[in-house]
Amino acid sequence: MIRNYRFATAILSVLALTPVLHVQNSYAGEIEEEKAKPKYNVLFIAVDDLNNDLGCYGNTFVKTPNIDRLAKRGVKFNRAYTQFPLCSPSRSSLLTGMRPDVTKIYELQTHFRKTLPDAVTIPQLFKNNKYYSARVGKIFHYGVPGQIGTDGLDDPISWDQRVNPKGRDKTEEALIKNLTPDRALGSALSWRASEGTDDEQTDGMIANEAIKIMTEKKSEPFFLAVGFFRPHTPYVAPKKYFDMYPVEKVPLPKEIPNDLDDVPDAALFTKPPHWGLSVDDRKEALRGYYATISFMDAQVGKVLDALDKLKLTEKTVIVLWSDHGYNVGQHGQWMKQSLFENSARVPLIFSVPGGTKGKTSARTVELLDIYPTLAELCGLTADQKLQGKSLVPLLEDPGFIWDKAAYTQVKRGQIMGRSVRNERFRYTEWDEGKAGVELYDHQKDPNEFTNLAKDNNFIITVGEMSALLKKVYPASE
Repeated sequence: MIRNYRFATAILSVLALTPVLHVQNSYAGEIEEEKAKPKYNVLFIAVDDLNNDLGCYGNTFVKTPNIDRLAKRGVKFNRAYTQFPLCSPSRSSLLTGMRPDVTKIYELQTHFRKTLPDAVTIPQLFKNNKYYSARVGKIFHYGVPGQIGTDGLDDPISWDQRVNPKGRDKTEEALIKNLTPDRALGSALSWRASEGTDDEQTDGMIANEAIKIMTEKKSEPFFLAVGFFRPHTPYVAPKKYFDMYPVEKVPLPKEIPNDLDDVPDAALFTKPPHWGLSVDDRKEALRGYYATISFMDAQVGKVLDALDKLKLTEKTVIVLWSDHGYNVGQHGQWMKQSLFENSARVPLIFSVPGGTKGKTSARTVELLDIYPTLAELCGLTADQKLQGKSLVPLLEDPGFIWDKAAYTQVKRGQIMGRSVRNERFRYTEWDEGKAGVELYDHQKDPNEFTNLAKDNNFIITVGEMSALLKKVYPASE
């Protein structure tokens, strides 16, 4: 259908140069047929704090059968990156199509409308084009778990309908075990294997509410955003998901002695490494993270099953994304807010009716690219200049020649770290290099154990990557 859309566009261009009589005789029927075609729906699935520890991305320990089957329906992007590894900056960027240095959102309190009052968000674009725009759960930023059940930092003009479920994961917070009690639950390594069913949890309710909306709106075009809270900490899910991961079998990431000797201090979010937790406590935390991934995956499966049952799959573009990656012990780091690969890299999967199925693209892409991609797939014109690039060519041909890097930034106090990733290297400057520089060769060192920034053999590469970084982040005056 992607090719059909482009073919129809080409036909209409030819029509502009064709005599009117010929148009009426030869193409009128085709034009009327094109007009009569129903619009694609969009199922926009957001997952909170999900890294690439998924079956379809090669982690055979973590059980994600439903996201894996979605990947078989479409194109999985193997090198997709967030613009900012923190919830609100990332989501504000993705949903407006603007980089964080344009939105000016670098923290969790400021609403993007304060800096971009006239921006048109992705759901707002669809709403403005006669789609029914609905949100269930977390799409714009919410404090988790504090704001579960509220509107959080939502954007009311983006939606026709908003639903904010609240389950027993929220109401039973007092029962959660916090392994790092000096940290609040939303940024702690904390977990609970809950009693009860999936449907009693917030994410189970989110799936059910999304299915209700799809059922009610199945006969009209809809943009349905389904925002799951898990695996964001606290890691809460029904006990059966924890039982899938015996704690003694949970594999911790590889570490090496003296790993941090060549890493700038500004690069480190978790201090001291692992927040001083023992190996047993780290296994317990990672078990909770993986259990909540599998729980969230089951809710994704419910939504996909309903889409199939309602016979909407062949009318619906599906995109699944996470707002950023997540460290689970790499370099002694946990959670987000770093520019290491595990924090910057995200899962990103597109499924398009009639499109490429079961393929992987190794091209370097950004969450910023989601906005122009959905607009092109659905034949909509954005109301503002977008800073991403449509992925439609890669959805047609995942190996398409693609000269595009991915950019990620994070703020550490008053210091800004900025990173650029191409298909081989990650290069990072902290405070424009004054607080440190990093270069990692992912072809030879996928775990980023060796910082090559000061290696004389990579002087040319450092210069090239620095120039690439400055294309998007010009040096300050």
